[in-house]
Amino acid sequence: GTLTARVQGALWWDRGRDGGQLPEILARREQGQAGRFRANTVKIMQDGVAESFTAGMIEPYLDMCGCQTENRGLSHVDAAALREYVTVLDAHGFQVHLHAIGDRAVRESLDALEAARTANGANDNRHHIAHLQVMHPTDIPRFAALGVTANIQALWAAHEAQMDNLAIPFIGPERAARQYLFGDLLRSGARLAGGSDWAVSSANPLRAVQVAVTRTLPGTGAEPLLPGQSLSLGEALAAYTAGSAYVNHLDETGAIEAGKLADLIVLDRDPFEGPPDEIASASVDLTYVGGERVYAA
Repeated sequence: GTLTARVQGALWWDRGRDGGQLPEILARREQGQAGRFRANTVKIMQDGVAESFTAGMIEPYLDMCGCQTENRGLSHVDAAALREYVTVLDAHGFQVHLHAIGDRAVRESLDALEAARTANGANDNRHHIAHLQVMHPTDIPRFAALGVTANIQALWAAHEAQMDNLAIPFIGPERAARQYLFGDLLRSGARLAGGSDWAVSSANPLRAVQVAVTRTLPGTGAEPLLPGQSLSLGEALAAYTAGSAYVNHLDETGAIEAGKLADLIVLDRDPFEGPPDEIASASVDLTYVGGERVYAA
């Protein structure tokens, strides 16, 4: 049979340049097709990270004393320019992957994707916004309304030193209660795709799935982070299988069912049978790609 594209690469949008870079990106898309690889996605970094006060926030960061500063973080791309660029990329059939950590960056990203849909109409480009650490409640229903996938890094949705010492004191209690709202997103009808952000953090999806369910890092015994935002094990596994397949346009995989590719792993146990805090302890016994066994423990 024909070889199916199975790896989707992302082309980098140079935030220091304007839309004049589009011809180079179009050329790289044409050159970047080989075997199982395609590069049909453009990644735009819209803001930084909360720990360095560069995530784009609607309201200012706080200082060590809990007083408001004048810093609202960064928008690497001007919001009006972002609407223009995303609209053009969408019109050229690119999937746009936006990095947005802060609530303002999430809103600017949604605004840009809404502008693209208004200009170009609905399509199957499957745009997604990644990370989504802090979101404003009014922006949550917009994911489903616009058909935008929420690309989540579930491993991060837990109390640990970076979160507790470098983020929460400087974003304050109201925003701290709006972190990694996976449950709210799912309840709003949003589609979730699970990702790792490797090599920044572990690529092991079972660790991320456990945190999605328990909101606690494996082995720490910390208080759960906003346990009302947890996912069920089935929902978390769906995000890291069918959701990831969807966002990568891999409709022939992502689920074990007749007619789909036999891309699957066999674990050494049934994670539904054991306690939630042991999900990540499972190990892989067998791996199949397209029905061929490529790994055996």
